[in-house]
Amino acid sequence: MTAVQGDDQGFALSGALTVHTVGTLVPDIHALIAAFPGPALRVDLHQVSQLDTSGAVFLHHLPALSPDKPLQLEGLPDHLQPFFDFVVAPAAAEETPPRRRPALERLGARVDAAFASIADFLYLTADLTIFSVQALLHRDGIRKGSFTEQAHAIGAQAVQIVALILFLIGAVSALQSAAQLRQFGADIFVADLLAIGLTRELGPLMTAIIVSGRSGSAIAAEVATMKFTEELDALRTMAMDPLRFVAVPKLWAMLVCVPLLTTIADFVGILGGTFVGLVSMDIPATTFLNQVFSALFLKDLLTGLVKSVSFAWIITIIAVHRGLKFSGGAAGVGEATTSSVVSSLFGIIVLDAFWGLVFYLKW
Repeated sequence: MTAVQGDDQGFALSGALTVHTVGTLVPDIHALIAAFPGPALRVDLHQVSQLDTSGAVFLHHLPALSPDKPLQLEGLPDHLQPFFDFVVAPAAAEETPPRRRPALERLGARVDAAFASIADFLYLTADLTIFSVQALLHRDGIRKGSFTEQAHAIGAQAVQIVALILFLIGAVSALQSAAQLRQFGADIFVADLLAIGLTRELGPLMTAIIVSGRSGSAIAAEVATMKFTEELDALRTMAMDPLRFVAVPKLWAMLVCVPLLTTIADFVGILGGTFVGLVSMDIPATTFLNQVFSALFLKDLLTGLVKSVSFAWIITIIAVHRGLKFSGGAAGVGEATTSSVVSSLFGIIVLDAFWGLVFYLKW
């Protein structure tokens, strides 16, 4: 039977010191140490009959129970001494301050992470583009009616905001152009400037910015939420590719709706400029529109449509990529949405600059 008894020099332990018994001894030992009047304690171990790893660790930790009075272990039987010496009490873990990595190492880690992110984006771009082309011939893995739903959400529901913003942009552009051209008596050329500027640049660019903030963020949030709720894993479990099921309908809806929204934006923006010409510059609407049609060429319209298709493509891919990169909880969904919009705007500007070099640079 395991017991602890106090004496005039400290206390004595007897019996088996095992994992089942050492826990019951701690309160009694604390009481004996607190009541012992001497400056140092001796622990008599002659009567210890059995010792396991927990008991050995317990004995190693006994001095820590008496921080104010030195405690010495004596009399452990010879057949238990080698095992006691073999079991070393675990050292207290020292909290070491985090090592500050050298600047070159930090730079290398950032470059490596950037290359990994670019590679993931390129893989996603290739997969999504291939799957979208294959979807024209094989509808396997794509839910019926999903394209119509996405087209309604991306295109039809965005007509009002696109039309309102482009009407105001067309009106403001006409006002600012008239302020300069009026000095040369060339008010009528406001129509030329407005028509070319809207169809080539402002129409597709502003439409893409609106769509990226409205629909691109929604796509990123939806994909991130599906990843958080493990819906994407569930699709893989059912042998369905998440890109085919989720992303392909959204991409095709974007590719179809953004050029249509751009066409509406061009038309409404020209109407805004026509309204300003009629009210502010006393130019009849028929005269203004005739000047617009005489200034426009098919190349101008096609330039804007090509830009709009590329903008729709990059918005969707970036939104899906950011959604798939989601990590964390609700805050992660917000971060994925925000980064999707910011990255989409950057991609739109880069593509716009690329098409500017293609269409307008003299080779």
